[in-house]
Amino acid sequence: MNDISRLQNRREPLRTGLPPRGTVIKILVADDHAIFREGLKRILGDTKDMVVAGEAATHREVIAKLWKSDYDLVLLDISFPGRSGLDVLKQLRAIKPQLPVLILSMHPEEQYAVRALRAGASGYLTKAAAADELIKAIRKIARGRKYITSTLAEKLAFEIENHSDKPLHKTLSDREYQVMCMIASGKRIKDIASELSLSVKTIDTYRSRTLKKMNLQNTAQLTHYAIKNGLVD
Repeated sequence: MNDISRLQNRREPLRTGLPPRGTVIKILVADDHAIFREGLKRILGDTKDMVVAGEAATHREVIAKLWKSDYDLVLLDISFPGRSGLDVLKQLRAIKPQLPVLILSMHPEEQYAVRALRAGASGYLTKAAAADELIKAIRKIARGRKYITSTLAEKLAFEIENHSDKPLHKTLSDREYQVMCMIASGKRIKDIASELSLSVKTIDTYRSRTLKKMNLQNTAQLTHYAIKNGLVD
């Protein structure tokens, strides 16, 4: 039985509740870039009510850390080698449904924020966000609330008002969407396969599914769609 199965079969709650005001927030930092993790540790280390209680560089380490220790909040990257951060998020929701998760991503809100929130994230910030905004988001999320920027709030409101006009890319699975964005940004199939630790054939299958779902004929049309809809930089 793997770590995920053991956690899902464990009956007692792994997290009993939200940290009360005035207590130190124990944070698990999950990101595959060591330099970025060190930067977060320095920022949070200067904040009296927060502490980095654990680090994870892979999706497997995230699960292993949750198996061994309890945390008040997870800072989760959107991408891991061989695994989408959204997939990891869904696993976390199944394992510890009450554990707040703040997504930190290099991708702008337009690309992944709505998907992350629908997958169970408590908030979404780009890695370009200021340190004080990160601190504010962590404190708000640790108290059981959501953290949404004003820009994202407007986007969500717009989608609710126009729910009948669902964009084609909303029909894609998280992995299909991820591959689409990578292709549209100019990456080659073999490079995408290497980055995601998947076979070239698998990536090509995702590409074919994406084109079919979106009624597109080729990569050029896919790239044009992604740029037109602000899905790539």
